[in-house]
Amino acid sequence: MAFFESEIVQEEAKSLFNDYQELMKLGSDYGKFDREGKKMFIDTMEALMERYRVFMKRFELSEDFQAKMTVEQLRTQLGQFGITPEQMFDQMNTTLNRMKAQLEESSG
Repeated sequence: MAFFESEIVQEEAKSLFNDYQELMKLGSDYGKFDREGKKMFIDTMEALMERYRVFMKRFELSEDFQAKMTVEQLRTQLGQFGITPEQMFDQMNTTLNRMKAQLEESSG
């Protein structure tokens, strides 16, 4: 079975996309959240990024041609901005860690 024909892959892709869209809508009000709301948002974003990292790793490890092409396309697209997928994840983690630090500072 081709990688993209897998029901599991399709469901996780749809779930990741939907969860990301919802989180981005919610994130537009981040500044209005109380401390607990901000903490919950950061935790949810971290969990989503981890799911995405695992999903991409499955693409990388797949022998399927389409999966390999998808990884290459992502690398090419990000490369146009001068970053790799790994750097993208690192930057997201840095941003989330900064958000956590700001929360800690505001509570102290």
